[in-house]
Amino acid sequence: MAAHYQISGSSSAAISASVETGIRGGALPPGAALPAVRALATELAVSPATVAKAYQELRQRGLVVTAGRHGTRVRPRPPVATRRAGLMPPPRPGTRNLSAGQPDSRLLPPLGPHLAALAAEIGPPTGYATAAVLPGLAEAAQDRLVADGVSAEEITVTGGALDGIERLLAAHLRPGDAVAVEDPGWANLLDLVAALGLRTIGVPVDDEGPTEPGVRAALAAGARALVVTSRAQNPTGAAVSADRAGALRALLAGRSDLLLIEDDHAAELARVPLHPLAGVTSAWAFVRSVSKPYGPDLRLAVLAGDEATVARVAGRARVGAGWVSTVLQRLVLALWRDPATAELVDRAGESYERRRDGLLAALAARGVPAQGRTGINVWVPVPDETVVVTALRDAGWSVAPGALNRIAAGPGVRITVSALDEADIAPLADAVARAVRPTAPGGFTA
Repeated sequence: MAAHYQISGSSSAAISASVETGIRGGALPPGAALPAVRALATELAVSPATVAKAYQELRQRGLVVTAGRHGTRVRPRPPVATRRAGLMPPPRPGTRNLSAGQPDSRLLPPLGPHLAALAAEIGPPTGYATAAVLPGLAEAAQDRLVADGVSAEEITVTGGALDGIERLLAAHLRPGDAVAVEDPGWANLLDLVAALGLRTIGVPVDDEGPTEPGVRAALAAGARALVVTSRAQNPTGAAVSADRAGALRALLAGRSDLLLIEDDHAAELARVPLHPLAGVTSAWAFVRSVSKPYGPDLRLAVLAGDEATVARVAGRARVGAGWVSTVLQRLVLALWRDPATAELVDRAGESYERRRDGLLAALAARGVPAQGRTGINVWVPVPDETVVVTALRDAGWSVAPGALNRIAAGPGVRITVSALDEADIAPLADAVARAVRPTAPGGFTA
């Protein structure tokens, strides 16, 4: 623990509040160790049970994590606003930033013309009583999903993929329940699960998606929900294949005790067929965001599912945010209907595929194994993340350490290709090869 911060309090609530204050202010940074329960109890003159309860409250809120003999530590990205950066090292000035995980802004459709057209035809303002899912958007979304083999009789919209997943988990699960997630997987999802007071069970991922033995083991361990990335998995680029989908459908068929969530965030950018699992369990949801193809600022996702699940999500929205802006819904619908936008999204998918495959080939030619079947990321297993991230930063490249994405998976780094020009592929592959296998220092000669 940081020596300059003193935890205080005589009750579990006061102790947990003191720790949270330290996290917010930066005195307890991500990864900082907290005192052992008995040591802090002695220091504060309270019972060990009081400190243990405080730590339990912090764990349930996702602020800290307990790892056996390693003790209790602040989570890498605790769900509170802080004045100090988290685990992700900031890109050094002058380096190429390949760590952000965002689409190429040069390939996103321009919104200005559509906003101008929308302003001219939007009509009278919408009131509280009339705001909902626009019929035109719902119909278009259903057509797009059905074309990909997803049943979409029941549908709603949420403020992005993560918002939809949060509403699904909150509606079906209770603190302490276990959620099976991909390992390595989406860092934001891991943080969300912790913030909801849920437990994660890691499921190994290969190029074809979550492995069948991994899902089977998670079910045996008591998972109440399973989150699967359909395509362009973050960070490995995995996509559920037809064979893997068949195996998982057979494993999950008819289960009434499991919420199945599929995340198809890449949608049109994925450039491989969708093999959905939708409908195989009693409770299921398929979430498709528009952020990657059309722009991160478009906070909208379509959510299809069984009647009860969709009703729970829509009902929870009504007593909270209410609805997703109908102005935003109209804008997304205009983008979907525009042939020029569809062509631009298709070109973006081709560009990402060309850059990603080029980097994979260049790494393979240098003896560096990596993953990246779809999407905008390449995952490179490495012996030591800190060494590789530091070496690449010194060479002019900023990449993301895999610690943010891992539960029990081996170390790795994530390279986002959306900020990579094709001329940079060979120099980057050379730098990665040197970082993964650094040259040993020269010895003395006689």
